[in-house]
Amino acid sequence: MRITLNEGTRLALCALALAMLGAGFACSRGKPAAVGLDADAARKVYVAPGKLDEFYSFLSGGFSGQLAVYGLPSGRLLKIVPVFSVHPENGYGFSEETQPMLSTSNGFVPWDDLHHTEMSMKNGTPDGRWIFVNSNNTPRIARVDLSTFRTAEILEIPHSGGNHGSPFSTFDGEYVVASTRFSVPIPQRDVSIDERKSFQGTVSFVKVDPESGRMSIAFQLLVPGIDYDLGHCGKGPSKDYCFFTSYNSEKAQSLIEINASKNDKDLLSVINWRLAEKCAADGKGKLVAASYTHNVWDENTMAAKSVKGPAVRMLSPSECPGVIHYAPVAKSPHGVDVDPTGEYIVSGGKLASLITALSFPKIEKAINAKTFSGKFDGIDILDYQAVLAGEVQKPCLGPLHTEFDGKGYGYTSCFISSEVVKWKLGSWEVVDRIPTYYSLGHIMIPGGDSAKPYGKYLLAMNKITKDRYLPVGPELPQSSQLIDISGEKMQLLLDFPTVGEPHYAQGVPASLLMERSKKIHKIEENRHEHATKSESAAKVVRQGKDVHVYMTAIRSHLTPDNIEGVKVGDTVYFHVTNLEQDWDIAHGFAVFGSNNAELLLMPGETSTLKFEAKRPGVYPFYCTDFCSALHQEMTGYLRVSSADSKIPLRWNTNQERDPALAIQAQASEGQPRVEMSESKGIGPVKELKLAAVDAALAEKGQAVFQAKCSACHKLQERFVGPPLKNVTLRRQPEWIMNMILNPSEMLQKDAVARKLLEEYLTQMANMSLTQEEARQVLEYFRRTDGAK
Repeated sequence: MRITLNEGTRLALCALALAMLGAGFACSRGKPAAVGLDADAARKVYVAPGKLDEFYSFLSGGFSGQLAVYGLPSGRLLKIVPVFSVHPENGYGFSEETQPMLSTSNGFVPWDDLHHTEMSMKNGTPDGRWIFVNSNNTPRIARVDLSTFRTAEILEIPHSGGNHGSPFSTFDGEYVVASTRFSVPIPQRDVSIDERKSFQGTVSFVKVDPESGRMSIAFQLLVPGIDYDLGHCGKGPSKDYCFFTSYNSEKAQSLIEINASKNDKDLLSVINWRLAEKCAADGKGKLVAASYTHNVWDENTMAAKSVKGPAVRMLSPSECPGVIHYAPVAKSPHGVDVDPTGEYIVSGGKLASLITALSFPKIEKAINAKTFSGKFDGIDILDYQAVLAGEVQKPCLGPLHTEFDGKGYGYTSCFISSEVVKWKLGSWEVVDRIPTYYSLGHIMIPGGDSAKPYGKYLLAMNKITKDRYLPVGPELPQSSQLIDISGEKMQLLLDFPTVGEPHYAQGVPASLLMERSKKIHKIEENRHEHATKSESAAKVVRQGKDVHVYMTAIRSHLTPDNIEGVKVGDTVYFHVTNLEQDWDIAHGFAVFGSNNAELLLMPGETSTLKFEAKRPGVYPFYCTDFCSALHQEMTGYLRVSSADSKIPLRWNTNQERDPALAIQAQASEGQPRVEMSESKGIGPVKELKLAAVDAALAEKGQAVFQAKCSACHKLQERFVGPPLKNVTLRRQPEWIMNMILNPSEMLQKDAVARKLLEEYLTQMANMSLTQEEARQVLEYFRRTDGAK
């Protein structure tokens, strides 16, 4: 939820609270007072060039609809993962393969409001496989694969109006759970808004396959129609429960800011999900028709598929007694958090200046003893005093969210007074506070909502940044601030702008994810239906008014690079495959006159750009990613002719141009061959005795050449580097291997290599081949050159 207060309201609340509380903090106005940073603050956040951050942090992008990845402690933006919004940087939502990811029951939805993040869990701790995120406007949950940092799945949540309290994981990751923010008529129908009190809500339990991560709606719990805000599931003794705060127990239907704040306390839902699971397994509840979509990305076919979801099983509390209870908490809570032990259930009351901590053992005891103080819409309300563990009295103004350091302390964000307060579990006393700038919403300690926090840093995500950065007009950047919590006193280390409006975040040690990170898509595993796995297979095919271009991209050319015979009224599908097999060699693709975004293709990936031929002309296309020294030359043309044109479909793949090398021409004309150089080069290979060609060795060499060398070399023609046909007739075998293994020194000290550099103006890269691999490549050259 985006919270804003004007300056007058903010100062009035501050003044009122100061008078009421006598609290030792100040309300900020104008420029902040100077913050005394320790001399070593810069050292603590400095990550030297070439060094890596200690933590990944994943921040929701709020109204950007995306997920932002930052390194900590540096605050460097590492990646934006497109999830619920189109992303022209890499074609997400524009390419034919990714468009289905944004399909919903309402059609194609190119934007949403991403609020909350949740790591996949095992034994209450992040396991580093996936991160789940929610969309607030069109209710959905997405799963991002952390081996590729790509959105792998999006599941729409039916019977929900605003999927805010989502997607929170159970202790072992069996489910991610989502509550509705806005109660609505269930099933949806045309009714008067005056009937608001008859609206209902749902809590959805989404089953997560433990191996694939694939999601499915297991069941939904029908709940009274109040506004459910945020939640968390339990740990340890409370691991079979999930907890959601709510507001508007008054069921107000207008002027919510006034009419939904009348009751002294609001309600925390205490849901026994294990009991709900059993009731659903026993066939209780009923199947209810639902309209929702389920979109899944296939890593092998490199395309998404969208299917309609089936009916869902809906349970009512009356059919599953004991599945839900309510507990009173401080007024107007904005979230509930569970401490690492699972004993304390903590909720801040932003309009009460009070942090409520409930005891889970007391909750269980009260449920079993039926210690209730009343009912709400037929749901028993637990007696407040019977379940209370303690209250943090007058901690700050507008307490919102709490994270834990695993050392016995809770840290709570305070929106109105713009600060973080540190307090002790059990004694409930505030032991430290630190200002933030300004209007602090969520906070994140890496692992701070799990059973094992990494209690070193706290990230504060602020809503207002005036005076913090260079002005950029009326729309200011959002801000995050990094705070050191490793010592007794909190220390502000860094602040940095962030993407969108971050609401919540997750943080994990970098070591948990780095080994899982995928570097390339293996070309042999590419099962895209339009993949082109070699240049020789590139082609153009007409199917009625559809023209399919099967194109390859490799440093530094596109094949085919010139296409004619397309007519006005045709739809051209460019199916582009990146043939590279080296990490970090991406290629882009764009066409002049196209009305969508570019493609950005990782090594081994295939993607499709749709182009509608609307008027005659010659349309350039090119690689948009600076991939090599000859990137500018990586271009081609598409010719579009009139609708009645008789120009046949034709294209250039360079197959018809196989220019003979000078050495071959000399031989064919009876001229003497170029003499073999005597140089053996400089490097590890001193002497090499050759025997008959080893076919198996040559096969391995061909595979190495295609994976490592073909980006710069061709056999039959000059490319980035020289043509390599007959290289074994011109160079000593030791020279060839040393050039592969030791190119930098060779180009400095070997006369033959230096002459090549002068001619081709491109320094040969060291591809880090082993000596064995270099020997395999030599054998491939020998076979190509006709050695027996």
